[in-house]
Amino acid sequence: MKKDSGSIYRLFLMLGDATAIVLSFAAAYFIRTHLDDRPYHFDPNIWEFTLTALLFVPLWWLILATLGLYRKRIILGRSRSAEFGRIFFAAIIGMMTIITYDFFFRTDLFPVRPVALWALVLCFISLVLFRAIIRRIRYLIIVKTKRATRRVIIIGNSKNTENLLNFISTSPEEGYRVVAIIANSKYIPEEYQHLKRNSLKETLEHTSADIIFQTDELKTENTYSEAVKNHMLYYFVPTDSTITSHIGSMELIGDTPAILVKVTPLMGGARIAKRATDIILGTIAFAIALIPMLIIWIIVKLSDPKNPALYSEYRLSRYNKRVKIYKFRSMSPEYSGMSPEKAFEKMGKPELIEQYRSNGDYLKNDPRITKIGRVLRKTSLDELPQLWNVIKGDISLVGPRALVPGELKDYGDRSLLLSVKSGLTGLAQVSGRRDISFEERRALDLYYIQNWSLLRDFQIMLRTIGTVLFRKGAK
Repeated sequence: MKKDSGSIYRLFLMLGDATAIVLSFAAAYFIRTHLDDRPYHFDPNIWEFTLTALLFVPLWWLILATLGLYRKRIILGRSRSAEFGRIFFAAIIGMMTIITYDFFFRTDLFPVRPVALWALVLCFISLVLFRAIIRRIRYLIIVKTKRATRRVIIIGNSKNTENLLNFISTSPEEGYRVVAIIANSKYIPEEYQHLKRNSLKETLEHTSADIIFQTDELKTENTYSEAVKNHMLYYFVPTDSTITSHIGSMELIGDTPAILVKVTPLMGGARIAKRATDIILGTIAFAIALIPMLIIWIIVKLSDPKNPALYSEYRLSRYNKRVKIYKFRSMSPEYSGMSPEKAFEKMGKPELIEQYRSNGDYLKNDPRITKIGRVLRKTSLDELPQLWNVIKGDISLVGPRALVPGELKDYGDRSLLLSVKSGLTGLAQVSGRRDISFEERRALDLYYIQNWSLLRDFQIMLRTIGTVLFRKGAK
């Protein structure tokens, strides 16, 4: 989806929770050492204590997430009682876990028991308070500026069209803004008549949107296809006869049940987890590869001092975004940036074009590749600079193959392929690389997108190491 305000809200909640917890521990320590008149027998060091509390923040995030305190139903629901109860249990579980750790490992984190007691009480209060502040800020941003609103197209001749419109108009804090309605006039309230449109395709040509709600069963496949093509969320609002036989996740939009049909599981909190993994592992890998990259840069530069050792070209990543990908130069400079067709024509060997394409975009002795370039490609060392792209967020460690803009015409499922970030490695790469056909590689990319999981990402990364070491599928 183009605009994912829910993920941004979760991120700010996580930062707010971390701040609340660390400040609670610092305040508890300060109360005991400065405001409590009872004597104590330890050397107070509030900064060391606060730093130690900061190290436990990932544990608190895990506890809060396990209790569902980052789920959409809880953080965006109207009732706060469920959230308060979960925060209370999270505070108890978190504090008991830290006390248990302190007991077994004898870290002397809590010099006296009142510090732990104060920290427990203050954690609950501060978590509730900080979440209320962040929720209020979100409300003001949505209601006053409308910057965080998600643009909605409603399509369908159903009573649910009217129900959704009434809910959105009376609940601005939910963050929806209707930009077009494709339905008969009798299902559209008077204040929304000016948003009536005739067709979805025409509407999408002139209107930017983030979500489609469909309230009837007419041409659902076409509507879903348009949603995927334009990288939008698609909700199907079922009738009573279909409500028990849905595929997808059920949500309540006000009092109206709607089925979210997901293009990929890589949404919301999953995207945050994947991005965090990319930053942590990408940074570690970049640091390890820094010296080898320097050596490779020197070798490539010495082999051809007049030309740059690094090569960059634009590829397409999530939502059709153009990103500049970096590699060590493995191709002769006079053919860099050219399509294979133009390069083979330039060297006077047009007969290689058909051979190259029919062989899955590969030639055993490609005349465009330098001697050093062949070694770099066989070992995949030419792709090491892309770790910087991973850290920047251009691509991910794991994902479908990045597309060259000119290749789009060959991909019938390009909207699906562009629904997630491209990857430095991927399921297709560890399944044979050049040993499998173009169609098989595309099918594996689509399978990855529609069946993503963080565990599968780790499995692919481990398989990548073996694939590179044993050069499986490399040519």
